[in-house]
Amino acid sequence: MELKLYNTLTRSKEVFGPIDPDHVRMYVCGPTVYDYAHIGNARPVIVFDVLFRLLRHVYGAERVTYVRNITDVDDKINARAARDYPELPLNEAIRKVTEATNDQFQADVKALGCLEPTAQPRATEHIETMKAMIERLVRLQVAYVADGHVLFSPSAMNARSGPRYGALSRRPFDEMLAGARVDVASYKRDEMDFVLWKPSKPGEPGWPSPAGIEGLGRPGWHIECSAMSMAKLLEPFGGGLICDDPTKNVFDIHGGGIDLVFPHHENEIAQSCCALGTQKMASIWMHNGFLQVEGRKMSKSEGNFVTINELLNTDKFGGRRWPGEVLRLAMLMTHYREPIDFSVRKLEEAEAVLAKWRRRTAGASTGEVPSAIVEALGDDLDMATVFRLMNDASLAPEALLAAGDVVGLDLRELTTHIDVAAFVARRLAFIREKNWAEADRIRDELLAEGIQLKDGKDPATGERVTTWEVKR
Repeated sequence: MELKLYNTLTRSKEVFGPIDPDHVRMYVCGPTVYDYAHIGNARPVIVFDVLFRLLRHVYGAERVTYVRNITDVDDKINARAARDYPELPLNEAIRKVTEATNDQFQADVKALGCLEPTAQPRATEHIETMKAMIERLVRLQVAYVADGHVLFSPSAMNARSGPRYGALSRRPFDEMLAGARVDVASYKRDEMDFVLWKPSKPGEPGWPSPAGIEGLGRPGWHIECSAMSMAKLLEPFGGGLICDDPTKNVFDIHGGGIDLVFPHHENEIAQSCCALGTQKMASIWMHNGFLQVEGRKMSKSEGNFVTINELLNTDKFGGRRWPGEVLRLAMLMTHYREPIDFSVRKLEEAEAVLAKWRRRTAGASTGEVPSAIVEALGDDLDMATVFRLMNDASLAPEALLAAGDVVGLDLRELTTHIDVAAFVARRLAFIREKNWAEADRIRDELLAEGIQLKDGKDPATGERVTTWEVKR
């Protein structure tokens, strides 16, 4: 089949073919582990999980490598650790924050039906690779040392032959300057210069600095992703780190949210292409669109900031908890490149669709994924066509199950993966406690999954009994 993906770099759909026919390589920017992931963070996780599943289906699971990083060194992490654990040394507090936050992130995205990536490198595991890249950039005179920092110079890059800084975002200089939110610093040669390495303050995480700088320091955000993608997706490097053959220094797909195009991804391209001698860092750049909540930009000041964990486990949004597969389907009902309005109404719509599909697949075994559905996915993840085909009543239940699997939606009968009796027992306990809200919530959630509860009385004892059946 022909796989077409929209490339942000060229602003067009392109026919995708892996650089190495036997190995598809994809990198997606992952979480900075200082706080619970919000629902906006869920969108790229879900979108690129669907692409990962499609690539595995087309090329074979053993031929696809998907890397999603974990940023575990960052100013926000330092601040959160100092706030939450003031009694601990900062490095110890940081470990507590990053471990707990990462564990929660992994649990949350698993609940959303996402496969585990092939690798999830941590920034702190690849400091030496970052330092080697920084040393090379300084030698190439596109980076310089100033006041204990190492900075990359976009103007020096543009003075060389090769890719131009700004090609991904296509912004005029003044817009790039505003969008970068650059720090005003006397040691910078130019306002657009960005940090590759900076000195650590006493007590902060730090490593011996590169480029002849004395003392401890830590990397800037952008160099982290360049180093982790290089370490996990490129060929073994000459001298242990850098491969001198530019043809081996490019991977297939780099993904993330549209908010990362500038400055993060622009800066990744700049430092990677200069360090590795390439015209591009990745063949295809893919970005998912922005997310709003109930028609407004999500923010704590708006009162509509909601985390994945809150959606799964509390009644903060719409007065109830939402199953992970409902959140996933609601996210996929809008094309990944389009803005999405995440709302209670959209969740309710997704819930109804899931219940309908599960009624159709009751008792079925998984069959083959219909070729039309694979072709629709292969057209830049055309989920609208996928869902239209899945909604076709003529589609066999076995094919519907298989279609669900390829987009990460388990459409099997609830009874095959949830012990309904345990939910009934919990509901009866809530009824005995006169906790009607929780009892109703369980009833409604089971109903959304296609399970109809029926309350009655035991003829002999007069006690409440509850039976259930699968809705057809």
